[in-house]
Amino acid sequence: MKQKSVILVTLFFLFLIGCSKAVKIEETIQQSISKYDGVIVFSDLKSDNIIYSNKTKASEAYPPCSTFKIWNTLIGIEKGLINSPNEEFYKWDKEVRFIPEWNKDLNFKEAFKVSCVPAFQELAKKIGSIFMQDWINKINYGDKNISSGIDIFWLPREGKKSLLITPEQQALLIKELVNKKLSFSDKALNILKKVMLVKQTDKGTLFGKTGSGKNVNDIPNNNIGWFVGYIVSEKGSYSFACIIKGENFAGKDAKAIIEKILTDTDFL
Repeated sequence: MKQKSVILVTLFFLFLIGCSKAVKIEETIQQSISKYDGVIVFSDLKSDNIIYSNKTKASEAYPPCSTFKIWNTLIGIEKGLINSPNEEFYKWDKEVRFIPEWNKDLNFKEAFKVSCVPAFQELAKKIGSIFMQDWINKINYGDKNISSGIDIFWLPREGKKSLLITPEQQALLIKELVNKKLSFSDKALNILKKVMLVKQTDKGTLFGKTGSGKNVNDIPNNNIGWFVGYIVSEKGSYSFACIIKGENFAGKDAKAIIEKILTDTDFL
């Protein structure tokens, strides 16, 4: 009887510790996003628990912008177009673009890291509309509409209907991906994991992808910044999506918000 009591007390304290962790990260999320026009969603990879900074905002849909490179990568690997993070991937066409890192030849890992749009536009063209649409339907990605064009459908473009996805859908789809609930091969998952790595500490490992969009819905200065990914930590593991809106915001700002949350709560 005494041993049983000890076990019950131990379980009770473990439960309280788990609750305090959840409360701490939820409070930190709310405080971190409060000064922005945006939303954060965290989904526990090992349970049904989902944390929303605002559930209504989490169901509003936006173009995925460069966060779609996660899925462009996976689909490209399944098509047999990518076999290694370090293979030659992008041959610069000598057109000078506004991001200096795009104006040179890049291997696949480099192209993903600097979010080289022309490189991934070429990848999408090689994948082709039929193969791309089949996979987007299979994984149930957002509104599944790629009609604006195989090389621009994930980007906001004037007069064009972009593919749309909500922050909640982004977080839950990453959860399915990490938990191997989708149909991607181990090869695809392993390559993606290597290029998505953002930061690793003694406390945890962060994987993610930024995305930035300008003049969304053809509204001047209606700009968005995404950061989508997952954290694996001794304190817990979550998929997440963060989006912020405003004239001066981009993906790097959403990334900074998530990194600060994870650092402040000792997940990273």
